[in-house]
Amino acid sequence: MRKRMLAAALACALLAGCGPVRTEPLEQEVARADAPVIAYVPLDDRPDNAERVVYLAESLGYELAMPERDLYRTRLDGQPLNENGTQYGDRGALYEWVAAQEAAGCDRYILSVDQLLSGGLVSSRAMTGENPVTLSTGETLTETELLTAVIDLLAADADNRVWLLDTVMRLAATTGYGGFGLNEYNALRSYGMAPRPHLEGADLTIENIVADYALGADGTPVPVEAEEPLPEGAVADYLAARERKLRLSDEMFRCLEGTAEGQFRVLVGIDDSSEEDSIQKNEIAYLRAQLREGDALLSGVDDLAFKAVTKLYLEESGWDGAAVSVQYFGGTEDQPACAYDYQPLEVIMAEHFDFFGLTAAEPGAEELQVLVLTQPADPAVQQAYFDSLIRCLNDNREAGLPTILIDAGNGTYGTAFHEALTERAELGWLISYAGFLDMAIVTGTALSHGVARYAFLQNGEQTEAAERAFIRTVADSILKDFCYKNIVRNDILNFVRNDLQGNADNFWTPDIDREAVLDRLETGMAEAAAPVIENLERSNFISALPPAEEYAERGWGGVALEDYSFPWDRAFEIGMEIRLGDFTEPHESFLGVYYK
Repeated sequence: MRKRMLAAALACALLAGCGPVRTEPLEQEVARADAPVIAYVPLDDRPDNAERVVYLAESLGYELAMPERDLYRTRLDGQPLNENGTQYGDRGALYEWVAAQEAAGCDRYILSVDQLLSGGLVSSRAMTGENPVTLSTGETLTETELLTAVIDLLAADADNRVWLLDTVMRLAATTGYGGFGLNEYNALRSYGMAPRPHLEGADLTIENIVADYALGADGTPVPVEAEEPLPEGAVADYLAARERKLRLSDEMFRCLEGTAEGQFRVLVGIDDSSEEDSIQKNEIAYLRAQLREGDALLSGVDDLAFKAVTKLYLEESGWDGAAVSVQYFGGTEDQPACAYDYQPLEVIMAEHFDFFGLTAAEPGAEELQVLVLTQPADPAVQQAYFDSLIRCLNDNREAGLPTILIDAGNGTYGTAFHEALTERAELGWLISYAGFLDMAIVTGTALSHGVARYAFLQNGEQTEAAERAFIRTVADSILKDFCYKNIVRNDILNFVRNDLQGNADNFWTPDIDREAVLDRLETGMAEAAAPVIENLERSNFISALPPAEEYAERGWGGVALEDYSFPWDRAFEIGMEIRLGDFTEPHESFLGVYYK
């Protein structure tokens, strides 16, 4: 009934000549010419580590310089190899690329240690022992020598500011890479989750951690339980990969000894984890003990670059922090938001508050608010949870209170929450949104983007290029989560498995008609995204905040999606280009619908 009433009211407005004003998306845009440059070596080539980092950096007035994609690309089993003849990034070429940026005078760096030393996140979970790196000159370096060379090179310039991104290896390696299958994944993840001896104080050493890898909390060997027998050496290789990863992380901190204070920052992300006292726990405790002033170890990996870009901007802009309130809806914030978290959601939130310099405030005393939909404590009343959240969001919108929205429901609400938001809220007014991927990553993603936008508005540094980049961060998050994750992806999964008799986790094993899958994606997204794009095109966004200027808004222009892709030729995530029209004067509302 409400939909019909709103449609009728809007029809009357249209007939009265007050219809929506939509600007056509532009074919080309001109980037800011004098933007300060960040040299960035990504974790891998997935959108959260590539395109979306570009959007965030540009929304803060930076230009992100990146190597050629083939140099940091990950290829799954059966897929065409990179130009270096491997499934992973070209470590020697990446080192030489960093050296070229330094020679050109760059003084800001965000570098993935996993990419530089292992060729990417997936490869870092599979490599064992020594893997020498060959430079274009023919010179060969050990991984430790390469790491030392990078740090020494950048430490020589006192003006350099460098973020090194590292990870705690997750509980199992990646299915579909290096011959590692689902049976191995399930068996080794369970093996990794088993409690290990608890080390502390002087006993917390790498040698003791490694010695205890195979032992349970009672000191006896942890059994490996698998549905099918594991390949010979699978467990030994798994433990060897963990040992290599931990020793390289330790070597990174040793290499940083003697560097100038504040010149290097280390940000370590905890990859897929669990509540159990797992094989990761001693590793986490050891790395936490190595942290220096300004370093951090936080849940989440695919949001590491977001955090680093935002933190770099906050430090350079003289960020003083902000008073932020958090309201949870759903009643399970005291629990991990999904099976891959090792801490309750509210603990992860608090750790990220500390990282970004945020002060917890009560509702009514905040500058910025975070609204979080958790998994429902009582599934029978799940609509009541998100109804309450939407009311709060709309109240914030009326009050002009900048708002970050996090969907931490982990899929339990299906499409109902997204549909209600599309119908009843002004999506484009949010300063950030996240709901895709694991919940630890979602928290860091939403806070990185929201805090970055809030600080940028306060500093009054807006340019047209920065505003357009910001709009892309919002559109990308919302459209992929609302439209692909819970609607189109399910159709793609069924199409690949049932119609093409293929593998949705790798379109090359077996080799299927990938053009047909891409066509299916484009058709599905055109339908699923239409109402969400309509909402965005009728939205306003916050364009100014005190103390720089009085609160102000601008209207979104047209939004067009094109150049869809499956970055790893799998159904899990997609890439897409977002074209935007010119911004408009603020859209006006009629019965809560922004239409002009």
